[in-house]
Amino acid sequence: MTPQAKLIFITSLILGTTITITSNHWVVAWTGLEINTLAILPLISKSHHPRAIEAATKYFLTQAAASTLILFSSMTNAWHTGQWDITQLTHPLSCLVLTSAIAMKLGLVPFHFWFPEVLQGSPLTTGLLLSTAMKLPPITLLFMTSHSLNPTLLTIMAISSTALGGWMGLNQTQTRKILAFSSISHLGWMTIIISYDPKLTLLNFYIYTLMTMTIFLILNTNKVLKLSTLMTSWTKNPPLNMMLLLTLLSLAGLPPLTGFLPKWLILQELTKQSMAPTAMMISTLSLLGLYFYLRLAYCATITLPPHTTNHTKQWRTNKPINTPIAILTITSILLLPVSPMISTII
Repeated sequence: MTPQAKLIFITSLILGTTITITSNHWVVAWTGLEINTLAILPLISKSHHPRAIEAATKYFLTQAAASTLILFSSMTNAWHTGQWDITQLTHPLSCLVLTSAIAMKLGLVPFHFWFPEVLQGSPLTTGLLLSTAMKLPPITLLFMTSHSLNPTLLTIMAISSTALGGWMGLNQTQTRKILAFSSISHLGWMTIIISYDPKLTLLNFYIYTLMTMTIFLILNTNKVLKLSTLMTSWTKNPPLNMMLLLTLLSLAGLPPLTGFLPKWLILQELTKQSMAPTAMMISTLSLLGLYFYLRLAYCATITLPPHTTNHTKQWRTNKPINTPIAILTITSILLLPVSPMISTII
């Protein structure tokens, strides 16, 4: 892919995201989502591998169906209420259809099937965009309509996503699929609190984006696509693997790392809302995710002699760790001490 084409697609992604998150009218938001979908498709299929073409086709069909549902939901609401404003979604059928559409856009259970397959067929850099930037417009729509949606339905979908994301990630050997199920699990945490404290959902999304960007960039630097390669990557760049270990533990939500902050605040808010059993359930289900994060961390840093594999070791590189990875790692593991300041901001 030529640099000019890549620039056009990245610019279109930024434009589509900006249009959606700044719009008040349903048709304008839908237009931004369509621009996003069309801009990411060439980035998914740029390798011309059959798996990449399959991933692009699956992504297009799923996103087209979700966009159709969003348009149908907004038109139904406008037909009954005369309102095209995003925040004025009041018709029950429209709310139900919109919940399904946004769940399909994000990859929430039970509309999650496309996401691991699409991520597996995409390059790591495109996978990073799919896991972070492409989720911002649907999360924004969910944020703007959160007061209208059914909290019980969202809670059921959130708990199902956390359970299935943790359960399905246990037996994976491909790093992209593991990160896809990790994303589904984290979306469960974001969705469960959206009806009660929408700002916490955005905080969780921002922190999740920081940690996921760090992991994807480290894996891309080390050219790691599966666990067997990860086991031998410690010889290539030991400091980078140590940063990967800490970021994975942060993504798992272990204190005193950054990833513990959103989980702590969400559990606190759920308890205030008299939902202690729900809080206990979702925190217990997150232990499933902890297992495969620890598995990744073990493969990255603890398979040292004499516990080595039979794979050929990689040559050590003398390249310095680039600045973005260093900054992202620091923010991914050291933000917990400033949590009082973050709490006052949100």
